Amino acid sequence: MTPDKISPSSEAEVRAELKALLRRAYDSDLEIEGGWDCRNGTEYPDWDVIITEVRKNEEPESPSTNE
Repeated sequence: MTPDKISPSSEAEVRAELKALLRRAYDSDLEIEGGWDCRNGTEYPDWDVIITEVRKNEEPESPSTNE
């Protein structure tokens, strides 16, 4: 995040920021699947970030026939 941007203040805003970042990386043809350590010094906790591509469900769900 750059200093001129307002920090996210809710989980929904964090998700939106992450989604935008991943889309920009994908559009730049970067390999974004995998894991990264996010080390933050003594002020903040460290995080382990794991990104896995999820296959989209292309078929519409059909009603159950076992009712």
